[in-house]
Amino acid sequence: MDKYPDIEKLKSIASQVRRDIVRMVHGAQSGHPGGSLGCTDYLVALYFHIMNHDKGFNPDAQDEDLFFLSNGHISPVFYSVLARSGYFDVKELATFRKLNARLQGHPATEEGLPGIRIASGSLGQGLSVSIGAALTKKINGDKSTVFTLMGDGELQEGQIWEAAMFAASNKVDNLIAAVDFNGQQIDGPTSEVNDMGDLKAKWEAFGWTVIEANGNEMEDIVSNLKLAKSLSKKEKPILILMKTEMGAGVDFMEGTHKWHGIAPNDEDLQNALGQLEETLGDY
Repeated sequence: MDKYPDIEKLKSIASQVRRDIVRMVHGAQSGHPGGSLGCTDYLVALYFHIMNHDKGFNPDAQDEDLFFLSNGHISPVFYSVLARSGYFDVKELATFRKLNARLQGHPATEEGLPGIRIASGSLGQGLSVSIGAALTKKINGDKSTVFTLMGDGELQEGQIWEAAMFAASNKVDNLIAAVDFNGQQIDGPTSEVNDMGDLKAKWEAFGWTVIEANGNEMEDIVSNLKLAKSLSKKEKPILILMKTEMGAGVDFMEGTHKWHGIAPNDEDLQNALGQLEETLGDY
């Protein structure tokens, strides 16, 4: 992890990751581009600057920061970031959602893809797994940090709040969770499907330290991830409430639930790629 990040370099990587996302979903004609694009800056900041992680994938993960993706349907961004940070060959991104490929629509462990520690996509489970990993680290005297990402629609799952209550009451303070707060889910705006009210107040009421961040501004998400690390290990779990735009970076996909799980056609793909600079070379 570099002490002083090159923000422009991180933005450059994010542009390439967004290109990967739209190309992968277009190639498969299946997948979830909207949330993937919205969470790109967060995952690039995490993997290319914030986390101390072993790109060779150490299964024991001693003294290594861990990340768990709870909203597993945004696998395109996760796969791209893993490949671009060295976990597996970037060319494998071309196999997304292909029969017998390791890059399935929702991350799974049976294929043995480096960087994937849990199967995810059954919403509501990732926070519980992350708490278990964080407690294991504390028991083992491991000083590293566990990170996890959830969707805002996912917070409608009751298991999330059981886990949130457990983490606070057991002082799981080596955990930094984030919520992709884009206000959209598959059936429409979250406010119309099942309004969750004041999420900041809810998490604080459950005993968490809450940080609000702009998840689509690289400088802001980097600085707030650093703030989260500085506030961790103080007997309270940390929650980053990360305001994003679904489809961020591609103008016709932004701010609507339409692109939650729809693949771009050929014309859409060219339109999207025209807005995203190729910075690392397409796969």
